[in-house]
Amino acid sequence: MPQQDRAIRTRRVILEAAASVFDERGYDRATIAEVLERAGVTKGALYFHFASKEQLALAVLEEHVTDIAVHPQKIKLQEFVDSGQVLAFRLRSDPMQRGAARLAVEQGSNHLGRKRSMLSWTVFVEGLLNEARARGELLDSVVVRDTAELFVGAFAGIQMMSQALTNQADLCYRLTVFFQHTLPSIAVPAILTRLDLDPGRGEHLENVLQRRPSVSIDADDDADADDEVDVAVG
Repeated sequence: MPQQDRAIRTRRVILEAAASVFDERGYDRATIAEVLERAGVTKGALYFHFASKEQLALAVLEEHVTDIAVHPQKIKLQEFVDSGQVLAFRLRSDPMQRGAARLAVEQGSNHLGRKRSMLSWTVFVEGLLNEARARGELLDSVVVRDTAELFVGAFAGIQMMSQALTNQADLCYRLTVFFQHTLPSIAVPAILTRLDLDPGRGEHLENVLQRRPSVSIDADDDADADDEVDVAVG
């Protein structure tokens, strides 16, 4: 078991190092040698987990999706908003998210299958929207698959613009503006008025996730939850 735990940790170290290199240099210019130096592992250790640079990049792209997990919400559309805001906040400094984001949208080598990342994000968003529909949160006119693809594509464009202008510093604000313009077209009015779109929510939720993973933060009782967290960590 200790050996298995060590292998899991080594794999994570390699992925984070690779993501950092991909973020800085892109897929085509990144080299295995740079990843090895950044990770501080042997070539044998890296190739035990990943057979090629392409496999390494695909693993980073896959982690990009599975790494986003927010607390369940009473309102599923709030969970959808929260997932976007936590991702937007992490894109400011998290090497895994930044590296995967660049891999997903950069124009370059055709050898890397970027389709998987976009499809995985679409399936993730589609799942949240289908749950929202089951709870009566969506307007009858909403086509879930089309809406999921719209949000995924729009987020990619928003984060590219934020990267070019502010190195992702204003991404949470830009995402809030996007939500303010688009959510009225998919959410029933009674739900729309209860959604918390504050651009600072991503940072707040990330701090809660890091401190107390079991605490649930609902938009309707955010203040009460803050008090609970303070008591729990105090």
